Amino acid sequence: MTQNQFDKKNQAWSALFSEPMSDLVKRYTASVFFDKRLWQADIAGSLAHAEMLCHQGILSAQDHASIGAGMQRIREEIESGQFDWQLDLEDVHLNIEARLTQLIGDAGKRLHTGRSRNDQVATDVRLWLRDELDAIRVLLVELQCALIEVAEQNVEVILPGFTHLQVAQPVSFGHHMLAYVEMFSRDAQRLADVRRRTNCLPLGAAALAGTSYPLDRERVAISLGMVDEHGVPCVCQNSLDAVSDRDFAIEFTAAASLCMVHISRMSEELILWMSQNFGFIKIADRFTTGSSIMPQKKNPDVPELARGKTGRVVGHLMGLLTLMKGQPLAYNKDNQEDKEPLFDTVDTLKDTLRIFAEMVGGQLNPATGLKEGAITVNAQAMERAALKGYATATDLADYLVKKGLPFRDAHETVAHAVKAAVAHQVDLSELPLAVLQGFHASIEQDVYDCLSLRGSLNARDVLGGTAPNQVRLQIARHRQRLAGV
Repeated sequence: MTQNQFDKKNQAWSALFSEPMSDLVKRYTASVFFDKRLWQADIAGSLAHAEMLCHQGILSAQDHASIGAGMQRIREEIESGQFDWQLDLEDVHLNIEARLTQLIGDAGKRLHTGRSRNDQVATDVRLWLRDELDAIRVLLVELQCALIEVAEQNVEVILPGFTHLQVAQPVSFGHHMLAYVEMFSRDAQRLADVRRRTNCLPLGAAALAGTSYPLDRERVAISLGMVDEHGVPCVCQNSLDAVSDRDFAIEFTAAASLCMVHISRMSEELILWMSQNFGFIKIADRFTTGSSIMPQKKNPDVPELARGKTGRVVGHLMGLLTLMKGQPLAYNKDNQEDKEPLFDTVDTLKDTLRIFAEMVGGQLNPATGLKEGAITVNAQAMERAALKGYATATDLADYLVKKGLPFRDAHETVAHAVKAAVAHQVDLSELPLAVLQGFHASIEQDVYDCLSLRGSLNARDVLGGTAPNQVRLQIARHRQRLAGV
């Protein structure tokens, strides 16, 4: 058999062509070695399509049964690693179709009735991403639960809150951890929105204009679970748009980028807190590495790498946006380039969420029933750091306001008090009452209640505040919210 004959026999589109595709072009245009991960979605979409064709009288019951049996055989071959993925067959779709035809004959050739690879791949990617979104949702819940556990154990621990990386006001370490829970909660909401728009059926749009066969697209949507919260089938309503846009993939990558940015922000804090200059926390050894030359080093490689991988995911977002921006309707080969950045974004986000949930919350030891390896908090170091930056200055200003002084005047008065404390190298709470009264006569003995770190913390007992009472209420709210997920 000549190369030309081989191509014509094995490539579904080659009958028109008078010469075989060059090996260089085959390698350049083929996607099978990365899009083969879509095989489960491809089989699921094909089986739903075949069932609908049979129901519509387009495909015989015998052919439908043969397709089902053939697909089961292919599934077993892929799962066992015995399936022969061929570069000559370009992609996952033609590889599976060719093997199906090899197994069951003409019935395999009839499967493609009423569809194109254009709507087939759009369906496969949506099905695959939908399942990955479900897995990511679970991982986000696990990370939030790990953060909530750390928060609950450290409600009363005082951390210096920073603005501009300068000591600002004392906060509960638990409150600080819950800030990330809020971020990841919004990430989960965004991804849920992405899932809703992803879970819409392109199949039946065919190449770009629909098909002349009497397809029941809504039946296929129901078979594939592409329905809304009320069970109404979700079907792409314009054939041109259905096959050509990848906004759902871009939207996912945008949401993933935001999630990674939140992880990167947390990573930056973990890296700072772990350093000797801070000494606020310790990270379990299995999440760190040593130095090849400095034996005293323990490097926070996991947070650092997550910070770096964030740039990688954001880069994928830019790549997908650029991929789509210049494409006319309808499908173009450019869209083959959507898969590798999408796949890598999913893999990176899942791996990062998984490792952070374990690094933050620890791992359950079956022998003891206890979590091991979670972040260890140095409460004493945190409190000492909070005392260094006059973190209760605002509390003194609030105290004066409550005594009738306008806030701007109180602000200026406290600034003079801080200058005095700096000059004497003491905290505001260590200034004698007589000295404080020299700044304003209304200051009384009770001022020391608000100048203590604990007093400052407890004073912020307002919705969303850092007072331990409020932190515990927020922990309960988050636990209730996540119990329903």
